[in-house]
Amino acid sequence: MAASPNAHLLKSPNNHHHHHHHHLLKISINLPYTNGFNTLKLSRSSTKPISITCSTTQLHDRPSASAGSSAAEDRVFNFAPGPAVLPVKVLKKAQSELLNWHGSGMSVMEMSHRGKEFTYIIEKAEADLRTLLSIPEEYAVLFLQGGVTTQFAAVPLNLCKPGDPVDYLVTGSWGDKAGKEAKKYAKVNVIWSGKSDNYIKIPNFDELEQNPDAKYLHICANETIYGVEFKNYPTPKNKDGILVADMSSNFCSKPVDVTKFGLIYAGAQKNVGPSGVTIVIVRKDLIGSAQEITPIMLDYKTHAENKSLYNTPPCFGIYMCGLVFEDLLEQGGLVEVEKRNKKKAELLYDAIDMSNGFFRCPVEKSVRSLMNVPFTLEKSELEAEFIKEAAKEKMVALKGHRSVGGMRASIYNAMPFAGVEKLVAFVEDFQARHT
Repeated sequence: MAASPNAHLLKSPNNHHHHHHHHLLKISINLPYTNGFNTLKLSRSSTKPISITCSTTQLHDRPSASAGSSAAEDRVFNFAPGPAVLPVKVLKKAQSELLNWHGSGMSVMEMSHRGKEFTYIIEKAEADLRTLLSIPEEYAVLFLQGGVTTQFAAVPLNLCKPGDPVDYLVTGSWGDKAGKEAKKYAKVNVIWSGKSDNYIKIPNFDELEQNPDAKYLHICANETIYGVEFKNYPTPKNKDGILVADMSSNFCSKPVDVTKFGLIYAGAQKNVGPSGVTIVIVRKDLIGSAQEITPIMLDYKTHAENKSLYNTPPCFGIYMCGLVFEDLLEQGGLVEVEKRNKKKAELLYDAIDMSNGFFRCPVEKSVRSLMNVPFTLEKSELEAEFIKEAAKEKMVALKGHRSVGGMRASIYNAMPFAGVEKLVAFVEDFQARHT
């Protein structure tokens, strides 16, 4: 959808209703017009609207004339935190390859994960991800299942012995959950938590009292619920300690120096694919000394040695991630992607900050997330109305997380600039109508 001036942003396209109870249906078509189904032979030179009357029985058999174009027009701006918006280009490519992938005669969903076709898909996905993030050879890339919640246990199980001290820096509820789970497998020290201030900031790294013997320092690079994002990263005090990051909600949204980390893990369902794929990037020297109680599926060695094919992986999800990686490379890589993300986030934060307190974002400006923008209304009783009216204007999933309330706009890579423009126009219009 092309960007348009604010005045036009809130004009909703008409809904297409299918009147199954009528015997005849009139369709008005503006020509020139392309028709993939060859059901209607029309002269391409004419530009006059014409009326065609056809019986509804035919319409049940084949798509209506406007089916192709209206599918794209009927898409909403989806501000969901994950599963989340995917690039239309990627969805269309997946659609075109769904029945028969590259002449194989099969869908990706039907392929053997041991066959040459899927081997090509998973190897290309890994190669493209390595290119995007400049991942060095001494790191393994694993495509796993179980979400990052499973990694909350896998991280300590793989990186330390039961009594080993580990440091957790907690800037939101996901870091908090990670630390609680790790307590079962290591000696966790929460060196800082923003909980008492309701997670609105990140501390100055110099003030952190790290344990000099900590095996690793764990952070959540972007807190999806509270909208707090690290703009730079702390260094572990232990010279042999490593930095571990849950990057689920800002993975591939900007360049990252992978070499600063021993381990990065992320759920795919925010920026790079559908739910069901968890990506782990781990330094190879850290693999192979998991605790004895580690289940075989949680041992990174199992997956590194078997190239993520120890058991059946989430094949279709990995294929979709691969299409997203291709698309991000075509966009010019993560430097370009970050520029666009900054532009979108600035537009929305500025609208909130310039509303004279009608809307507010509680997060300290220096650590505001480019991905998840939480905001509240001064008149909190209007929040339900805001969410409902926005949905009518085809902007959905703006309700804040159930634990914090308010609103939240997740504006991942695939959210077009036009979507943020439309939301900003709505924010301004809503304020004008309620003050």
